[in-house]
Amino acid sequence: MAIAIVIILLVIGSVIFHFMSPWYFTELASNWGDMDNTVTITFIVCGLVFVLANLFMAYCIIKFRNKDKDQRAAYEPENKKLEIWLTIITSVGVVAMLAPGLVVWAKFVSPPEDANIVEAVGQQWQWSFRLPGKDGRLGTVDSRKISIDNPFGMNADDPYGQDDVLITTNELHIPLNQPVKFNLRSKDVLHNFTVPQFRVKMDLVPGMITWQWLTPTRIGTYEILCEELCGIGHHTMRGKVVVEEEEQYQAWLAEQKTYAQHAAAPQGDAHAGKALYQVCASCHGLEGEGNPALNSPKISGQESWYVKRQLEYFKHGIRGTNPEDTYGAQMAPMAATLIDESAINNVSAYIASLPDKPAAQTIKGDIDNGKDLYETCSKCHGRQAEGKWSVNAPRIAGMSDWYLLTQLKNFKHGLRGAHPGDVTGRQMESMVLSLNEEKMQDIIAYINSL
Repeated sequence: MAIAIVIILLVIGSVIFHFMSPWYFTELASNWGDMDNTVTITFIVCGLVFVLANLFMAYCIIKFRNKDKDQRAAYEPENKKLEIWLTIITSVGVVAMLAPGLVVWAKFVSPPEDANIVEAVGQQWQWSFRLPGKDGRLGTVDSRKISIDNPFGMNADDPYGQDDVLITTNELHIPLNQPVKFNLRSKDVLHNFTVPQFRVKMDLVPGMITWQWLTPTRIGTYEILCEELCGIGHHTMRGKVVVEEEEQYQAWLAEQKTYAQHAAAPQGDAHAGKALYQVCASCHGLEGEGNPALNSPKISGQESWYVKRQLEYFKHGIRGTNPEDTYGAQMAPMAATLIDESAINNVSAYIASLPDKPAAQTIKGDIDNGKDLYETCSKCHGRQAEGKWSVNAPRIAGMSDWYLLTQLKNFKHGLRGAHPGDVTGRQMESMVLSLNEEKMQDIIAYINSL
């Protein structure tokens, strides 16, 4: 009897929890309300089966409980009538769940012919995007051509690709109430492109193009997630999609650069950058060796792409604006002296040309423990801490160890990486949360040994 009561209470509690639970779908922001309908139908069918099956079991426990010692169970191995009804009811339930899904799938695989095309490119652990230019066609790409200077793997000889709009940040804009077809491409491993409010999702498979389509119906900014486990930084693979009116969308689109503009951008000139570097030399040293007394780290030996990014971050307020980041704030006006992208490229090229001498070691720690802890760091920064441009991880071997410790603390306490525009910084924030200062010193001591 007690078991029957528990089962009945379980059914009642489950039903109440379903209707009163605060956890449900986000508000719908696309045309795919049919997705919600199919889930609701599934809930109804499965809910009815759950309630009826459990209540029937409770009924049987009560009705056929052992009332006296002489009571015997009837042996009935076959019951055609019961089996027919079970087959019919089960078939109706399965059809009720699957048929709506097939109807929705038919719509899903039939994007409108006038849909805007967007290519979403996934890699560990970031998003980038490509849009066709005025010709309305995307140029061809080749994964073998991917490099620091050509992150999309564009084919330079394809005329259709010259006006392709390349979005190297993690923020995409799309126009309201216009169908959009997302072509999905991965550079490395399996990813999944998901915006919960849009209700559709699809895997990105290396070596092939997958796709999905939708019509955004609500103005707003929505988060792009990767819902396929893609490595240690999977949880940090976030992006944004901004849905806006056509006028605002066209204004944003006009500010983006095409492949031809990226390709025509002048490469950094180390000779020209030497004169500009004189301002930097007053703190960082004539050979970029750094000066701990001025809280200036070693920058020689660092790759130009990383130096360039940090200068741009300082210049545009993405880094160095936190009031508690005193030394970062000192860099902001220095970066402002570099008037344009060409100047930043030139200084970065000159810094990359400086002689690389390992910085003096000042941090002591448990190297063996640091080796174990560094296993996580190595996924991005490399086994020898050499850095990997493909995952936006700079070189840290041979750099100023005191500066590494300062930056780990800054990431942990939100002094760095909290700005919405610092995508890779936000990834670092989550990686250092479990590290106390002792563990940080152990990791740096191990890096010093590389």
